[in-house]
Amino acid sequence: MIVAFSVSPLGVGEDVGEYVADAVRVVRESGLPNRTDAMFTSIEGEWDEVMDVVKRAVAAVEARAGRVSLVLKADIRPGVTNGLTSKVETVERYLSEG
Repeated sequence: MIVAFSVSPLGVGEDVGEYVADAVRVVRESGLPNRTDAMFTSIEGEWDEVMDVVKRAVAAVEARAGRVSLVLKADIRPGVTNGLTSKVETVERYLSEG
């Protein structure tokens, strides 16, 4: 499965990069395939391991901010691996053909 999520502290002002970095650090240290862009961090793995990482990433932000917002989108597709890369490669292939 692939989960794209965004975790943000609330009530700490506009500069939230330091808080978000705490969450991304948890994801990167998990060892699971992941990507971070300007809006979301995506992580790939089995349900329990991915959701555990999301929970720990939220907890990392919550430890410094009393209120946290979480947005999560999941692609649950058993048996598929390397989706983070293969989905993008498919789109790029179609773009190069056009």
